[in-house]
Amino acid sequence: MVTVAVIDDEALVRSGFQMILETAPDIEVVVSADSHTAVDDIARARPEVVLLDLRMPGRSGLQILGELRAWPEPPVVAILTTFDADDHVAAALRAGAAGFLVKDTDPRTLPALIRSLAAGGIVLSPQVSRTIVDRYLDVDDDDAQSKLALLSERERSVLAHLATGASNSEIGGALHLSTGTVKEHVSTLLAKLQVATRLQAALIAQRARLRL
Repeated sequence: MVTVAVIDDEALVRSGFQMILETAPDIEVVVSADSHTAVDDIARARPEVVLLDLRMPGRSGLQILGELRAWPEPPVVAILTTFDADDHVAAALRAGAAGFLVKDTDPRTLPALIRSLAAGGIVLSPQVSRTIVDRYLDVDDDDAQSKLALLSERERSVLAHLATGASNSEIGGALHLSTGTVKEHVSTLLAKLQVATRLQAALIAQRARLRL
């Protein structure tokens, strides 16, 4: 069972996500809260995945993200956004968000996206990734290509799969590697690219137009 928290200041948004996600038999929404009680509720319920709105009154989504990421074993956090000139997106990217979901994401795809996040993958739909790459990624085409040149052929293959949102086990299956070996490759390529998260690495791969 994948456990999820939905944090948004609008009750209608929270209830909508909860209703959609709980149509899946293997997903349970254990926290549905606004910014005022979010951190305490998440600390009690310990969900695997948190869907977090950035722009909320009171405690901001960025503040909540920072607090959660400081935990010894933080949940996976994906940002809920409308991408209408959201100035906090770059900060959320740097702070370690594992994905970005537009609020009008096709409901039929949501359960699969949550499962991917829980398995260690990233969530970045094409329209969202293009927006982030074009507006918020502090790496130009030449920089991205230079960074990729630091990777071995195997690391580039791992990165190409990672950029599709694949988890370590899925990458291992595709490349005939153990999950442990994939994890080592991911750690190495993150260090070489000088980024902290899989999402940041995936965006560099997209900027460099790395393909499978």
